Amino acid sequence: MTLVYRLQQGFRALFAFSQPVDLELAATYLSPRLLELFEDMQRDEQLHSLNVLRTVLTQGTAPVDLTVAALLHDVGKVCYPIVVWQKTLAVLVRRLWPQLYVRWSQGNPANLWQRPFVVYECHPAWGADMVAKAGGSEATQWLITHHADVCENWIAHPNYEMLKRLQAADDAN
Repeated sequence: MTLVYRLQQGFRALFAFSQPVDLELAATYLSPRLLELFEDMQRDEQLHSLNVLRTVLTQGTAPVDLTVAALLHDVGKVCYPIVVWQKTLAVLVRRLWPQLYVRWSQGNPANLWQRPFVVYECHPAWGADMVAKAGGSEATQWLITHHADVCENWIAHPNYEMLKRLQAADDAN
């Protein structure tokens, strides 16, 4: 994913306030408890997740675990909300100075200057835990936990194909 593409994502997030969120589409795939998690997400994250879902649906038949993961893969970001410039900063540092990113992402999310890095690193695990508590399946939890991992690490896992689809859809949006 190019740096320019990531910057374009940031600009889309800036104007998310002007876009409608299709809660009916989300409700089609989420239980009431999981829909509550979706509704807690920031508007730009909701729009992103709906676009990920739409992309997954264009890939062919989509198992329930995959559709739920598409909608909730970033839900862990609600634990420590960050704004667009912080998201952009984390993405840029990760891309341009990976060693610095690793060091800062090991910090405390309560520290505002470290928050975006910690959130980007930890949100998959936080989100999977939230989904587990709301009754999400083990497969969905696994997909959320690993959606930011290098996919090849999981080639032998039974959910590998779904993970590839989720990552491709996430990268496209």
